[in-house]
Amino acid sequence: MDITWLGHSCFRLHDADMVVVTDPYPASVGLRVDNRPASVVTVSNSHPNHSNSESIEGAPKVFSAPGEYEYNGVTARGVMTPLAEGQPREERNVAFTIEIGNINICHLGDISVPLTTRLIDELKPVDVVLVPTGGHCTLDVDQVYQTLQDLDAKVVIPMHYKTPGVNVEVDPIDNFVRRMGLDSVQPQPRLVVTTTNLGADMRVVVMTNQGRPR
Repeated sequence: MDITWLGHSCFRLHDADMVVVTDPYPASVGLRVDNRPASVVTVSNSHPNHSNSESIEGAPKVFSAPGEYEYNGVTARGVMTPLAEGQPREERNVAFTIEIGNINICHLGDISVPLTTRLIDELKPVDVVLVPTGGHCTLDVDQVYQTLQDLDAKVVIPMHYKTPGVNVEVDPIDNFVRRMGLDSVQPQPRLVVTTTNLGADMRVVVMTNQGRPR
């Protein structure tokens, strides 16, 4: 199963003829939009920067609410994450676990409040977790660290942080890298994950943003 980061919170997950795109963004984010066809699109929240599903070609099935889904060989479960104090329900965030190529990927969306024990159990098992690390409207780095320990994923891929061209108010990846105890990171353009190369210990994989600045 191939993982490509298209920038912000958007990933392309590809295995055989199955393609899933997560949280597609509009051009206003500051990146070139990749609108190649997909079978499934997941949308974590209604903010335009996460819900531009109409830009994706191929008439994909859109998963945007809590519940269990199955389409074209892709299974997914959506779990509503806790609301911040005073946050209206219309601004809810849905974390998705997506099974593709026998790998369970958890996309946490714009999570702003730590998961409860019950929600963690609902999302598990998690092989790969896609986690926002740029702060502001999402978890701070200490909360991110604890969430990663709770989910016990083997591969951690940061997202939703500042990269060239992005005009969203988020921080660079530096604080996350330090909190994870990493001396340096070497971004890679794509990641191939199989059941045999997951490894026994958690590892952080920083990906190259393929959504080039406009």
